[in-house]
Amino acid sequence: MESLEIGIDHYKKGRFEEALQVFNQLIASAGPQPEHLHYRARIQSRLGALDQAINDFDTLIGLDPYNTTFISDRAVVLHLLKRNEEAMQAFDQALNLDPNNPYRYSSRAYFRDRIGDLKGAIEDYEQAIALDPQDAISLNNKGLVEEKLGYQAASRKSFSEADRLTGYSPSQQKQPEKDRAESKIGNDASGPIAPQEAAPEKSKSLSVKHFFMILNKLVTDKATRKEFTDFIRSTFKGA
Repeated sequence: MESLEIGIDHYKKGRFEEALQVFNQLIASAGPQPEHLHYRARIQSRLGALDQAINDFDTLIGLDPYNTTFISDRAVVLHLLKRNEEAMQAFDQALNLDPNNPYRYSSRAYFRDRIGDLKGAIEDYEQAIALDPQDAISLNNKGLVEEKLGYQAASRKSFSEADRLTGYSPSQQKQPEKDRAESKIGNDASGPIAPQEAAPEKSKSLSVKHFFMILNKLVTDKATRKEFTDFIRSTFKGA
């Protein structure tokens, strides 16, 4: 009989096929325990089995309909499935249940950016920053959205404030400001992201790897950083 600890170890080390076997066995023997289902859903999303992942997240929501971690993770998978209206509803629900958490705003802001609601993304980043003025990553990402909209003065101001908070010096890097802005960010519980990992892919298509890589930049709130770290960290180890 496989143990939960073995499954988690496989998952954290990016051994997703092995982890999936463990959690399949645990669920078969112990029934749909929320922790087992949650790990399996995250593993399936890693493997690109999005329909299976969403089925597990639907079961989780049925078991615990007000768990904002389940709701937020499910929203991510809905977006990857291009079910964006449902994803927005899920992001909204997580935020309504946890309205003082800046991570909820920055998560929805990233989603809004992805679907082209740039002004809505800026509004959410501003809410996240108002709740956590030290949130350099939201400031940086807000600058990127402002840049897309052509708000050059506002974009420079956002980048400058993000630089001040992180101690980053643009003069030390010989690269365009936007590339510099994207490569400098991303310190979370799993360690700093290297520039080549944080730089955007040339393709505009949304791959699972790219989505989770960029979403990693959103996890800046100390109170909630841990809840999403395990969902993202294995992308880098398994890439």
